Amino acid sequence: MKQVKKAVLLAAGFGTRLKPVTDNLPKCLVPINGKPLLQIWLEQLSQAGIEEFLINTHYLPEQVITFIQNSLFKQRVTLIHEPELLGTLGTLKANQSFWENDNVLVAHADNLCLCDWSSFFQRFETRKPNSVGSIMLFETDTPKSCGIVELDDSDTMVAFHEKVEHPPSNLASAAIYIFDENIINTIAILTDDDTDISYHLMPHLMGKMQGWENTGYMRDIGTVASLNQANIDIKGII
Repeated sequence: MKQVKKAVLLAAGFGTRLKPVTDNLPKCLVPINGKPLLQIWLEQLSQAGIEEFLINTHYLPEQVITFIQNSLFKQRVTLIHEPELLGTLGTLKANQSFWENDNVLVAHADNLCLCDWSSFFQRFETRKPNSVGSIMLFETDTPKSCGIVELDDSDTMVAFHEKVEHPPSNLASAAIYIFDENIINTIAILTDDDTDISYHLMPHLMGKMQGWENTGYMRDIGTVASLNQANIDIKGII
């Protein structure tokens, strides 16, 4: 079985809700206990076995370029600039040559995630024969603002509710996925207007994704209050 050696880190967002922190700093470089968020991602995933990274840029791209060029990961990172944001699925489509024919981890790298990565990878490796991947889940205290996932008795995704008024539970997508090479067949049937993983790809993957719950730490640091809480929660951990 092919191991997971590639990752697409989606890091191009404006971080509008995080102003004034992001007035002059891209969200992916916001420090958590003094360490840039993107560095946390690269360190964790490298330790978990990822060897090649593709990272998209848009807002203040020169800062991300400088960060990567001065990092230990510069030989393993491909930076792709998007003059106009393509959307999470749009980025995957535009960079198909990077991940096709391989397993690939895809993550919203402007969130903070600490977890047992080896366990998440093992869930993918032991997925059902008809499954095309694994989706990381976590318990959220704001289910209305998340994609809520329903699983069957075998932890297979059977429903996905993206930011609905009356979510059926608080088991949310962490926006972190591992896809196998067969995901290309699903993406191929989508239209050019399908640009978002949650809204446009997930509905086609019912019964084809295995859920895995992150019982470590998962937080959207999209607001100043949430960022401050993250700094308190993980002080001394990273």
